[in-house]
Amino acid sequence: MINASKTEAQGESAATRMARVAEIASKAADAVDRDARFPRETIDALKHERLLGVAIPVEFGGEGLSLAVVADLIVQLGQACGSSAMIYGMHQIQISSLASHGVASPWHCDYMRRIASEQLLMASATSEAGIGGNLRNSICAVEVADGRFSLAKDATVISYGAHADAILATARRAPDAASSDQVMTVIPADDKCALERRSVWDTLGMRGTCSDGFMLTASGDAAQIFPKPFSEIAAQSMLASSHICWAATWFGIAADAFARAQAFVKQAARKQPNVTPPGALRLSEAAAKLQEMKGHLVAAIHRFAVAERNDDDLSSISFAAEINALKVAASEKAVEIVQLAMLITGILGYKNGTPFSVGRHLRDVTSAMVMISNDRIHANTSTLLLMSRFNTRLGD
Repeated sequence: MINASKTEAQGESAATRMARVAEIASKAADAVDRDARFPRETIDALKHERLLGVAIPVEFGGEGLSLAVVADLIVQLGQACGSSAMIYGMHQIQISSLASHGVASPWHCDYMRRIASEQLLMASATSEAGIGGNLRNSICAVEVADGRFSLAKDATVISYGAHADAILATARRAPDAASSDQVMTVIPADDKCALERRSVWDTLGMRGTCSDGFMLTASGDAAQIFPKPFSEIAAQSMLASSHICWAATWFGIAADAFARAQAFVKQAARKQPNVTPPGALRLSEAAAKLQEMKGHLVAAIHRFAVAERNDDDLSSISFAAEINALKVAASEKAVEIVQLAMLITGILGYKNGTPFSVGRHLRDVTSAMVMISNDRIHANTSTLLLMSRFNTRLGD
């Protein structure tokens, strides 16, 4: 097993280091998908290349990389293994919450130093039985007494929970608090944290994320609870980082499917140099959709970079609507691109084990539209649009 010691290649760019990780992930991707197993070799490689702490601020031992750079790393990994990229993206969403909202808390600052030093893998527990997928409501509550907290949460999904070094969990602020009055707590995977598996992740795609359901019980120092309410964390960092990191994952998967389709068409063109291959026109269509997806993702990253300089903008109705639109559009476009790739590659794309196989890609991207349902997001956005105007300006 690769250890988490500093790589001899320290000083290289994050992209160069990720290229080595992606090579490892690519070799294991089909087995990870087939066996629905955790991509341990990928995570070990990420730790070895010290890529789990890249977004931690420099003053806490990280590299202080922006969300734009992190998204590019996710795209790299997504072209190798969708499950690995989703895990890495979800980890970075938790890092974003810590980096944005933990700097005023000595406990969270110290934990960021641990993440950077020890290359810890972070997961989250926002889903819960009985709330219907609405992460902005909780049934469970933290109980705080004498500087200590306790929590019991019936989490329907904790992605890679059994393999994470810590979990960020949401809950009501207190037993008598409203369901929307939430806090977020960092729960290290130690003897004060217990996970009792309640359901097994046996799914169509994204099988390697191992998103089992658990009864999570934990206790610890009350300082592990973020000082800011979860409503602010969700609006000011989690919403944007989630949709951007997820979209980067789906773009990476779609880009690899497109590359396989392109290779297929090129091979056909070499066999008959004077004949336009049947899939060439569909390849052009797929390229246009891939460019649209890229453009939307880049625009959203730029929009977030502008908004994060102003908390009011980050929390605004218009910003939430724009970022919601990224999730919906990216999730739909990714499926369209991979479906076109399968039409282009035909039976060789449909079959597993060929250089042009895109079945895993198609199954992975179908998760995008149900990962926080697009219908739920449309419903939320429709409410937001009743209270705002569409921004028609092409600039900031």
